[in-house]
Amino acid sequence: MRKQVDKVNQMPDASPDEVFESIHTIMHLYRSRQYRALREGPHELTHMEDKVLGYFSRHPGATQSDLAAHSGRDKAQLTRLIRGLRDKGLLEAELDENDRRSTRLHVSAAGKAMHRAVHAQGAELARRAMAGLSDADGRQLAALLAQVQTNLEAEPE
Repeated sequence: MRKQVDKVNQMPDASPDEVFESIHTIMHLYRSRQYRALREGPHELTHMEDKVLGYFSRHPGATQSDLAAHSGRDKAQLTRLIRGLRDKGLLEAELDENDRRSTRLHVSAAGKAMHRAVHAQGAELARRAMAGLSDADGRQLAALLAQVQTNLEAEPE
C-alpha cells in the first residue's frame, strides 16, 4: 500500500522570480485598495495629494522647491497640487522671513486631521492584510523582507 502525500498543505519551492512576483501582486492589491479608499472615501484626496500632505507633515515649513527636489516631480504638476491643497484649506503658506521670494508650507489643522484619517484607513488595510499571521510571523516576515532590501541595496547598480 502506497502512502498518500498531503499536497494541500505543502508549499512548492518558490523561485526568486516567483517570490518577487508575489511581492509585486501583494503591493498591487494593497495599493489598488488604498487608492480606491482615497477616491471613494469622504476625504476626496488623490494619491498624489496624500503624498504631498505627507511630505509637508514630515517637513513642516519646507518649500515647493524642497518637495520637487525630494520627489523628482515636475514643478508645474507640484504647483497645481499645492494650489489645490491650499484651495481645500489643507495647506497653509507663509513668506520666508529670510527670503521673501520663498513660501514656506505647513499642513493646516484640517489637513492634519485628514492626513490622520487617511493613514488610519491605511493602518486598517494593513491590519486586514496581515490577518491570520501571528505576531511572530509578522516579525519574521518583516525581518526576511528587510534582508531582501539589504541585499538589493548592497548590489551595485
